[in-house]
Order: sequence, then C-alpha cells, then structure tokens
Amino acid sequence: MSPMERTPVQFYTEEELDILEESDPVAAAKIAHAQAMAQRLIGRKREFGPNDPLPNPQAVAEAVAAVRRILNRDGGDIELVEIAGRDVRVRMKGACAGCPNAVIDLQQVVEKIVGAVPGVASVSNTF
Repeated sequence: MSPMERTPVQFYTEEELDILEESDPVAAAKIAHAQAMAQRLIGRKREFGPNDPLPNPQAVAEAVAAVRRILNRDGGDIELVEIAGRDVRVRMKGACAGCPNAVIDLQQVVEKIVGAVPGVASVSNTF
C-alpha cells in the first residue's frame, strides 16, 4: 500500500478556506483548486457489480460519433480504438493530436458523453 493510499483524505470547509484566505490567499486558492479536482475524480469513479451489464458497443460507437461531430468543429477528430471490459479506449486525432487542450477535451467532452453510456467505467486516450 502506497503512502497516498494510507493517508486519509481531508477536505477543508468553506469557512476554513475563508480564514486561510485572509492570511494566505494563494495557498487558499491552491487548496480550493486541488479539492475541486479531487472531488471531480471521486465523482467519476463508478462502481459496478458482477451482474451489471457491460457497455453496449453500439451505444459507445454512437457516443463517440457525437463527440466526433463536436471535435470536428475545431479540426479535431476521435477514433474508437476498443472497448476493454468497462474501459473505452479512444484515440484523439486531427488537431487534437498533440494539442495542449486535448486533455481538457478528453475530460470535459469525451468523458462526459462517452462515460454517460451505461456500463462505462472509464474513458482513456490511447496513443
């Protein structure tokens, strides 16, 4: 078990962050940002039981097609590489390949749309 797994997660309350902000606004902003990111990661984690159905490949393909239409507007593209159990693996292409915003697009667009397909636990970019 790594040290991070043994360390309990502590979230500061809004009141505690307000108090910290009075003496160190930069630290308060960094903590608030880190907490927001951690909450998003916790919220993305999905639990499935052994009897829960796997993602429907047709539904995943339709979700990827919807994402493709969005990314095409800015010259980007996406390819469905494979569905491995509950993990959907895609490849960001076109203007998205090597773009610094590709990570944000993956989180804000791809994971939201493809991850909403029942049975999908995660979406990852494969190079």
